[in-house]
Amino acid sequence: MGRRGVDNRGMPVKGARERYLVRHGSKVDLGKIDAQEKALFGTGGKLEQEPQFDKLRVELQELQKVLYAQNRHRVLVVLQAMDTGGKDGCIKNVFSRIDPQGIHVCSFKKPTAEELGHDFLWRIHSKVPANGQLVIFNRSHYEDIIAVRVKNLFPEAVWGRRYRHVMEFERMLAEEGTTLVKVFLHISKDEQKRRLEGRLANPDKQWKVNPDDLKDRALWGEFMHVYEDVISHTSTPQAPWYVVPANRKWYRDLCVARIMVDTLKHLHMEFPPINWDPGTIKVED
Repeated sequence: MGRRGVDNRGMPVKGARERYLVRHGSKVDLGKIDAQEKALFGTGGKLEQEPQFDKLRVELQELQKVLYAQNRHRVLVVLQAMDTGGKDGCIKNVFSRIDPQGIHVCSFKKPTAEELGHDFLWRIHSKVPANGQLVIFNRSHYEDIIAVRVKNLFPEAVWGRRYRHVMEFERMLAEEGTTLVKVFLHISKDEQKRRLEGRLANPDKQWKVNPDDLKDRALWGEFMHVYEDVISHTSTPQAPWYVVPANRKWYRDLCVARIMVDTLKHLHMEFPPINWDPGTIKVED
């Protein structure tokens, strides 16, 4: 072995879950987490990581097949990030080889009038995974704390109690058999600026830019403070948060793939047994 966490070929070994886990009761300081780091990959770069990333995607594909076939476990992935943080790209790159019938992606945008007429978890609950499913939330119920708090949409009496509601909701899901993986894709303010400018300069990507993104950027400090508070308070043993450095897109994807593979392996899944002898079955011409 070479340096800690890296083998002699510069390939990342197991460690993303441990390195980026926000342990229950700890205090997150995003200012002290380097969004540019690639600590689990040594001196390699994007080209060098492709064989390992492909291997992880194959592993994830095979594990999802067992998840679907066994039809017992449920897996919910929550992705949160600032605008341009890479949620869409991460979903596309990491999960693209999974059979579409076993995975669902749910995006939560500004609540509709109907959704606002119910409790804030109403639109969330119907989208959680059933047995055998892997569901990814692109943004989530956390928007109803984070955005609401930063933008002063509701008073503290409202968003303050939502911490408890979210943790009780996630505890219920976990106790009913759902494995939760919550990931915050951590980019720097400078990297967001670079990505926004890149979209503005590219006619094929200008549609991705919303003027409200710039309004949120002006509140960067407030968003970071609230994310720190929310992640610190809601990272629990049954619903842990991972803060993944995301300035380097390839490293972001590599870490998320590693976290997912290791999480699914810990479920110790197996294909369901059959109660008949395959040797007695003859397929007629």
